[in-house]
Amino acid sequence: MSTPSENIAAVDHAITSRMSARAFTQQPVPRELITEILQVASRAPSGTNTQPWKVYVLQGASRDSLVDKVCAAHEAMRANPEVAQQYQEQYDYYPKQWISPFIDRRRENGWGLYGLLGIGKADKEQMHLQHQRNFKFFDAPVGLMFTINPVMGRGSMFDYGMFVQNIMLAARARGLHTCPQAAWNSFHSIILPHIGAGEGEMLVCGLALGWADDSDKVNTFVTPRVPVDEFTQWVD
Repeated sequence: MSTPSENIAAVDHAITSRMSARAFTQQPVPRELITEILQVASRAPSGTNTQPWKVYVLQGASRDSLVDKVCAAHEAMRANPEVAQQYQEQYDYYPKQWISPFIDRRRENGWGLYGLLGIGKADKEQMHLQHQRNFKFFDAPVGLMFTINPVMGRGSMFDYGMFVQNIMLAARARGLHTCPQAAWNSFHSIILPHIGAGEGEMLVCGLALGWADDSDKVNTFVTPRVPVDEFTQWVD
């Protein structure tokens, strides 16, 4: 039986070693392992136990054909920016108007990643290609798509976040890495029919799952976190 300190260390390691991996190996992930991760993650709390999540797992041909479809749409948008009007998110993941400190953190994150990869502010081609890596699941062999019935309220999105976080932590406990991806959301009109989603489903996000490629420098990128005292106020 593990000791309390061992339990703490195991949980803390899963949390602190989690990162948004942006390069994966081609090593397959067994279906049984994915099922195990989802089973553990399903213990996430949800208001009145509504469990608002629905998951689609893409591997092999289904994964590859979705990648081809969305990458083609992404290329079409670059060739003709007006095409972007065809691909609008079903809900606002990001604010319509950015303010500090959030915009500052966003910029720090973006330029930190691009700087690591040697992509300058004027290098639109490389920016485009790096962004398109999202639509290849960063080469991960497994892609997950999450949907929700749009009748559900904002609280269910809070519940959903805990479910997806559970997936990421359960994956880390088994040596896997993930990358949660809101980038897919604009292409819901392509994705939902592809995965066979019903009319009462809205795309929440995608997620790449697999074994991180430790040889790729992109996976050395570490996003900063503000100190506890900056986001905590003690009320005595």
